Amino acid sequence: MTRGGPGVVVVTGASSGIGAEAAVQLGGLGWTVALLARRADELDAVADRVRSAGGTATVHPVDLTDEDSVRAVAEDVLGEHGHVDVLVNNAGRSIRRSIRDSLDRLHDHERVMAVNYLGAVRLTHALLPSMIERGRGHVVFSSTMSTQVPIPLFSAYLASKSALESYARSLLAEEGHRGITTTVVYFPMVRTEMSGATAIYAAMPMMTASKAGAWLVTATVNRPTRVTSLGGAVGQAGMSVLPGVLTRVVTPQIRRMDKSLARRVRPPRD
Repeated sequence: MTRGGPGVVVVTGASSGIGAEAAVQLGGLGWTVALLARRADELDAVADRVRSAGGTATVHPVDLTDEDSVRAVAEDVLGEHGHVDVLVNNAGRSIRRSIRDSLDRLHDHERVMAVNYLGAVRLTHALLPSMIERGRGHVVFSSTMSTQVPIPLFSAYLASKSALESYARSLLAEEGHRGITTTVVYFPMVRTEMSGATAIYAAMPMMTASKAGAWLVTATVNRPTRVTSLGGAVGQAGMSVLPGVLTRVVTPQIRRMDKSLARRVRPPRD
């Protein structure tokens, strides 16, 4: 028995990848999907897919790093639909760079935090009053399995996602008894445009965007507190109990994996 029947769901980062796949699947279940991202033309294409799947879709271009843009899009969504049942904060950006190589690049952290954390919180704050007024609502936050295990080279990305997870826990602790609930989704590596920016990942097995989208559907419909893999759950438990040991065991394996992937994608010598 599912907890959330079809209603109005807002999906950010909906122009491609996981967000687009989740939107289409939700449309197939009868949801009305408000599609948010920066690129209006790509949102239009996703909206057509949602409608073809049997759902209703509306397009709302937005810059999540801009306060005025977010305020305007929240008013637009609420004006068109009257309310929002579920907000899926899926938009994000990543960067793969060591801390040593980032010592003079604080802007790496600022740019990632602006979208992944502040953008999600900004939109949540814009839509939350209408949920509070209705006495119910659900907020989904896309995160990563890499916050559950010690992963090198993604300090900016992981810091932003860890902050977002803490915000989600606080929101649930403060408003859960009043009908506002949250889900954090801990994705493994997913084959998307974002992960494709790192060349060596072309040789790495990854979750498909369609399957990852199904995880967001689970978060929207069933509304668990967490959606994760067995490996992620075990890693999170291990970091709670023996963080030093787990870090010493896992990180050398990741470095070896990166070297192996690099050899597999390196072009052969003449």
